[in-house]
Amino acid sequence: MPTMDTRPNANARKMKRLAIATAISISILPPAPANACASLTHTVPPDRIGALSRGFNADGWINGSKSTPPSAGLLRQLRKAGMTHVRLPVSAEHIMPRFAAKAERDDRLHAIDRALTELLSLGYYISVDLHPGDQFNRLHRQDPVASMQEMKDAWTDLAQVIRSHPADRIFAELLNEPDLGADRWQVEVEELAAVVRRLLPGTTLIVGPVNWQRADSLPDFRPLSDLNVVYAIHFYDPMAFTHQGHWDPKEPLHSIRGLPYPIHADDPKVQEIRQQLLDENRTAALEMLDRAIAGSRDKTRIDKWLEPAAAWQQRFARPIIINEFGVLKASSPPDSRLRWLSSVVAYAEQHCWGWAHWELEQGFGLVDDKTGKPDAGVLKALLGRR
Repeated sequence: MPTMDTRPNANARKMKRLAIATAISISILPPAPANACASLTHTVPPDRIGALSRGFNADGWINGSKSTPPSAGLLRQLRKAGMTHVRLPVSAEHIMPRFAAKAERDDRLHAIDRALTELLSLGYYISVDLHPGDQFNRLHRQDPVASMQEMKDAWTDLAQVIRSHPADRIFAELLNEPDLGADRWQVEVEELAAVVRRLLPGTTLIVGPVNWQRADSLPDFRPLSDLNVVYAIHFYDPMAFTHQGHWDPKEPLHSIRGLPYPIHADDPKVQEIRQQLLDENRTAALEMLDRAIAGSRDKTRIDKWLEPAAAWQQRFARPIIINEFGVLKASSPPDSRLRWLSSVVAYAEQHCWGWAHWELEQGFGLVDDKTGKPDAGVLKALLGRR
């Protein structure tokens, strides 16, 4: 367990400082909307639905090899621009007893506590996202009993940190992109949600399906009996566009660069890229490009990709968030990237879904690499309708 300061006077002073800072920040920054969609009946308090309506992932702050927080100025600027929610990925391996020593776990938990305090003081709502890597995913697939215990232990420690902050401002995301079969995850997530609910009675939970949390995996996922839950999907289609210029040279998508969106077979640029892949015998990349071309013949393809989640919501009236979506920026045409981002946000808002851009300051980031400030074009694509 983390060695948290439990002295009454120290805690009282901390909470008083936080309350004052939060009151000041909220008074000068735009408030979160009271209700993202009044016409749709949800099972989660309306203010929390509204809080999830626009956000970003702070990848690398807590889940990096070192805890490197964004600057307070950047966070304040994004809050003032209209962002209401920060998804905070937390490396599972850094807080699970099997993978990390107690001193390391305590350090990481204290870093989470500091991040929550800072973000709350700026007026944000926060999702604490248990974000596993290869080590846990391997254990999860191979040993159901041991992996479940690690998740319970991790959430026991995370709950101790979260409980020192307002319950209506923080969300608990039980596991990012569970890497196992749908039937087994359905049983596990119900058990895990019951444990976390006992630890955090007033906290809204966030859960998602398997298979990278794709929208077309949601129809096979039954909503939990717990009503205070938001359901998360991720969206990166078409992958040939969003992951072009992939960071791994062995990945076929590394060879695709400059691909515009929408993707049309008769677009001269698409034809040029296709011919180059053909000339260089990049067979795997060519196959991925051809699939993307075929899949994009329908102009409403984003609708087609996301329709399964919309149908699921109509059936169950449960809230949804796309809490990961984005485009690798180094090799994608800037105007196409903005067009794709705008289309995803428009669809989300039309269906009363929250969203959180992936991510802040790295390969997909919404920060301009040259200036270190938010990219004005990206902010307009994400927030321009507000």
